[in-house]
Amino acid sequence: MKIAIISDIHGNIPALEAVTADIEKWQPDQVVVDGDIVNRGPLSRQALEWVLTRQKSEDWHLVKGNHEDYVLECATPNGQVDEPTYQVSQFAYWTYQQVIDYVPVIAKLPEQFSIFAPDGSELRVVHGSMRDNRDGVYPNTTDEELRQQIAPAPRIFVTGHTHRPLIREIDGTTVVNIGSVGASFDGNRALSYGRFTWTPENEWSVEIVRLPYNFAQIEEDYQTSGFLTEAGPLAQLMLVELRRAGGLVYRWASRYQEAVLAGEISLEDSVRAVLGDEDLRPYLGSPGWSAASVLVAEKENDRPG
Repeated sequence: MKIAIISDIHGNIPALEAVTADIEKWQPDQVVVDGDIVNRGPLSRQALEWVLTRQKSEDWHLVKGNHEDYVLECATPNGQVDEPTYQVSQFAYWTYQQVIDYVPVIAKLPEQFSIFAPDGSELRVVHGSMRDNRDGVYPNTTDEELRQQIAPAPRIFVTGHTHRPLIREIDGTTVVNIGSVGASFDGNRALSYGRFTWTPENEWSVEIVRLPYNFAQIEEDYQTSGFLTEAGPLAQLMLVELRRAGGLVYRWASRYQEAVLAGEISLEDSVRAVLGDEDLRPYLGSPGWSAASVLVAEKENDRPG
């Protein structure tokens, strides 16, 4: 029995094309998509339609991630929000408009999916943890915390969300974070996905596969889709995250989210301030904000009022 599991596509079609081609060569018995198909990237509608088509034609199984929830939150009827709150979530509202007619489908996606081997052992797939789909398993997660995240523990526990692949053993359970197809955060731009094999002789074996994809195309998609110019300043951070294969939204949130929501600094100025960090300068430039434009903005902000 062979199972391929992918996660965190985030509207990255070149990466989705590459991983699908590799899966087709491997010919698994089942394919599972572990959430975050949409949002935080440029081509969410195309990515969603891609996996829904294969759900119908090839019986792919889909699980809901936190970014599907973000889009669903944009559909709530009492959705009047103040301007700073809207701007912080503008990328999700932009995605919501792209996939609006699929909202009922997204809302019905399950929170988890399990596969049982012939010996009765369970492979369970969730986006984050058993506690919440925003609750990630990281390399530095303690054993005590991990036991809570996977309880009741299956033989194989598969997660995504953090965009950082790992394989870890605890109390007879193999915990596998399969990383991200669309936006790796471990310093390696290559996409990652999981291959899981069960045989009577060896029981379960696990492999994390890394693959290159057309990176120039995803950069172009950021521009031509309108995501970079229409989804708000945080889209600039997401492009730089992609280039450096490392997260930045948390860096921004820890420094500035509270101040932005309080109206003490504009979202654009706060994003430019983060992009002014020395370690990020090599990743700036067309089609996003250039290092020069960040420097000009910094100088303007430093002028006495």
